[in-house]
Amino acid sequence: MSTDILVEVGRKAIWITLMVSAPMLLTGMLVGLIISILQSVTQIQEITLTFVPKILAVFIVFLIALPWISSVLIVFTQDLFNQILEFSRL
Repeated sequence: MSTDILVEVGRKAIWITLMVSAPMLLTGMLVGLIISILQSVTQIQEITLTFVPKILAVFIVFLIALPWISSVLIVFTQDLFNQILEFSRL
């Protein structure tokens, strides 16, 4: 197996990791920003106020994105296994 192929598999794995985690990370960031603005405007500085809405929003986005996430990971895994089979035949 050449190093070019290993680098390509690693690049694909990193890209898919970023792609799959992006909806949850962006949701957490957006909800955190909205709550921070709300806290600044109302002068309520309760630190625990940010955690519950963030956790709920990220969980809801995770449930909505779960079918897409699983299909992306399944396709990547199938491609990886097919590449392993091709190189084992050589």
